[in-house]
Amino acid sequence: MLLRGLNLGAMASAVEDTALRAAKEGLSHEVFLLELARTERAAKSARRVERLRHHSGLLPGKNFRALDLNRFAPATRMQIERLRDGSFLTEAINVVAIGRPGAGKSHLVSALGHVLVELGHPVLFATTSALMQRLLAAKRDLRLPQELAKLDRFECLILDDIGYVQHDRDEMEVLFTLLAERYERKSVAITTNLVFSEWDRIFKDPMTTLAAIDRVVHHSVVLDLMAVESYRAKAAGAKSKSRVAAEPAPV
Repeated sequence: MLLRGLNLGAMASAVEDTALRAAKEGLSHEVFLLELARTERAAKSARRVERLRHHSGLLPGKNFRALDLNRFAPATRMQIERLRDGSFLTEAINVVAIGRPGAGKSHLVSALGHVLVELGHPVLFATTSALMQRLLAAKRDLRLPQELAKLDRFECLILDDIGYVQHDRDEMEVLFTLLAERYERKSVAITTNLVFSEWDRIFKDPMTTLAAIDRVVHHSVVLDLMAVESYRAKAAGAKSKSRVAAEPAPV
């Protein structure tokens, strides 16, 4: 009861079994307490990871176990491997995945997000259009600074499909504000089907476009997936071939 009162539930649950093992193995009091402390720390870490995953918005099942990394070029696979330890967050380095629809951009950044969460880092995954609507609503209600402060709690903010929707000027302004707020402070991971020379479709004004690209690319890892074949197109092609092969030959 005392341990539970101190919010040490894992220790309370493990104390009896650990005490029996300590007696059988002749463990010292110090080792006995160390084992209990390790049990509590592991339980707290697991609860934190679960809590971070719940609030992350990450795509369920879109992790590295379900991702065929062999679809990417060797140089890209090396970049991904370096990102998986999460050290890029300490330097507020951004990640930009550029590729055609179906190249696996969203799956890739979601998988990276899952790894970061497992390491204990707060992550938020959102489509750019949905997040812009959230920020626009906050701006209309004069709550934009407070909403940006909420997003600042996330060490990595994943903006999916930044170029998929043609943003209007109001959306462009809040998107630029968000990128400027996080510049050199917190990491942003972005997926886009537009190469940088086409980002004027997003930010409309040439100077704003250059300023946005500068803030994103200054400290960044760019994953070039433009040569990666669309997974959906490949699957559709394979299905079509199997259907043709299954049809009876004409008499």
